[in-house]
Amino acid sequence: MKQRLFRFPLLLVALLIAATTTLAAPSSVPLSELFPSPTQTKAAIVINKVLERYHYRKVALDRDFAASVLDRYLKALDPNRTFFLARDVERFQNGARQLDESLRRGELDISFDIFRVYRARVDERVAYALKQLDGRFEFDTAETFTFESDETPWARSTAELDERWRKRIKHDYLSLRLADKSDEEVRDRLRKRYEGLARRIHQFKRDDVFQAFMNAYTETLEPHTSYMSPSTSENFDISMKLSLEGIGAVLRSDNEYTVVQSTVPGGPARESGQIHAGDHILGVAQGLDGSMEDVVGWRLEDVVDKIRGPKGSVVRLQIQPKATGSSKPVREVALVRNEIKLEDQAAKSYVVEDLDNAPGLKVGVIEIPAFYRDFEAEGSGTADFRSTTRDVRRLINDLVMRGIDGLLIDLRSNGGGSLAEATSLTGLFIDVGPVVQVKDAFGKVEIEADRDPGVAYTGPLAVLVDRESASASEIFAAAIQDYGRGLIIGEPTFGKGTVQTLIDLNRYVPGEKSDLGRLRLTMAEFFRISGGSTQLRGVEPDIRFPSADYISEHGERSLDNALPWTQIDPAGFKKVGEMHFETLARRSAERVSKDEGFKMLTERSRLVREVEEQKQVSLRESERRAEDEQRNQRFKADQEQFLRARGLTPIDEDADQVDEEALEKQREVIARIEAEEAARILADGILMQRGNNGPRAVMRD
Repeated sequence: MKQRLFRFPLLLVALLIAATTTLAAPSSVPLSELFPSPTQTKAAIVINKVLERYHYRKVALDRDFAASVLDRYLKALDPNRTFFLARDVERFQNGARQLDESLRRGELDISFDIFRVYRARVDERVAYALKQLDGRFEFDTAETFTFESDETPWARSTAELDERWRKRIKHDYLSLRLADKSDEEVRDRLRKRYEGLARRIHQFKRDDVFQAFMNAYTETLEPHTSYMSPSTSENFDISMKLSLEGIGAVLRSDNEYTVVQSTVPGGPARESGQIHAGDHILGVAQGLDGSMEDVVGWRLEDVVDKIRGPKGSVVRLQIQPKATGSSKPVREVALVRNEIKLEDQAAKSYVVEDLDNAPGLKVGVIEIPAFYRDFEAEGSGTADFRSTTRDVRRLINDLVMRGIDGLLIDLRSNGGGSLAEATSLTGLFIDVGPVVQVKDAFGKVEIEADRDPGVAYTGPLAVLVDRESASASEIFAAAIQDYGRGLIIGEPTFGKGTVQTLIDLNRYVPGEKSDLGRLRLTMAEFFRISGGSTQLRGVEPDIRFPSADYISEHGERSLDNALPWTQIDPAGFKKVGEMHFETLARRSAERVSKDEGFKMLTERSRLVREVEEQKQVSLRESERRAEDEQRNQRFKADQEQFLRARGLTPIDEDADQVDEEALEKQREVIARIEAEEAARILADGILMQRGNNGPRAVMRD
């Protein structure tokens, strides 16, 4: 079967970790150029045919679907409904009544018409915002700002929209005041922010408009299918040919904010310990003393262009941590762009000893940050090329020589990688047999199986996962669970069970000289050997940690139009063990309820959900400061109590002078809270097994 690589979303990873390219300063695009070209008409026709024939989800292009495309396009342009008026939307809807037929013919006039109106509305709003900045703001009035969303009704009048913007500007102003900015700094920064918004919209070229509309089309089908214009495709090619240089982060756009989706193992962002999934990037600066440029409201591509750069250069990011959601704890993080080496992503191990519930037992832990394979070395014939499976086999041998009683595989924050590695790694713990099923768009099912006889490790096994464990991680964890080979501990995983491929659209138009761009197409789905998909639901752990109770909209479950969970017939396989873990779960829950570390982690999860579910905030400065201070204290108090219980002096990451060695030790202790409890759970199972009076929860028959 053809080798597949999967990490989410591939395009954003490539853009973020690529080295810099020289870009000319863009200028304002005349309105006369914002009309569809004949090449784009051809591309639209081809995209429609490819999607109807080859996409995994079969959806007919009818009027209902076309109406959803229009809604998606409006959401992409105006996610908070702060630019268009209700009368604009009504006119668009009337003009798009035949959109399904127009798309079949490649007619794109309505999409460009909408964008031209959008550009005019942005100019109007920016002019209003700049005028407001010249006025006076009162922050002792009892007033609230409601966060708009795609569920907010379209404003019926300019006056209604003005009122929304008045409060929005006041909120922006107060947020910067709470971050200890002077009034002069606040006005200057907001003026640049609003002017920059208009400037960037004026820089949208014909290709940008077409790409935005076609992605509204593809994302109405499913969130991982996307169109790349010729210029984006060229950027993608450059990215993939270069070594992995940059900060090592995956970014996504969330309304007007750039949000860290994940960090790449071995990259500067992950290694700093100060940038995490869900954090907002508010500003970017170059070098150690370059001025901080506000990037709120920027297009994702423009933020990426600011962040990426040559190896060895410094970029500074202004980060608002997700864990607090307030303006006060905004921190500045300096990163040295660097090459992300395979060695930095490699599996590592350590031993947990002196367990209070199992004196004398040793549990080996292997951390696997990604499912990697050095394809270049393998292709050149190098016999000892690096891979996850090879490294883990070596680590297992070392741990067995150290006398471990059980093994824990830590897959937290592992976003995926090589399918072949997920399969072969599973083979280290089972003899031979199927690992995962792959169903394509035509209903054909292929089975990826371990065909290598023998087992590298036959002892007690557990796998630790979290909400960021995705793709290959889910395949491995699901197989271990289905075989009954080991215990799955932690949080429900990400839930990405689809496979994408990159299609050059020109292959469908022989002789076409113009570049039509490319389509990233969802063409298959992964299914467990027990028959259920890993899509949407992910892998449900046998023993859940309390932080899982605060996961609301996360992973695949948070994406619009995600493929549903389904199932097919099971593959033929034989379980190697029986899982009974009720007693283990009860004992773990008793420990966790008294554990200061889990109290801290649970409080963090509770704070994150509290921030995510917040619908409005006060515009009275005294109330906001009190709310921020209370939240910050809640965040810090539990962490300090936990660290002191461990005999550590808490380190303030935001202090001017920081003991880096002590800070690194603090981060390591916090990172191992869950791993140590997982080791205790495994140790409980080992002791119960040895006593022959408990569940065969973690042993192989």
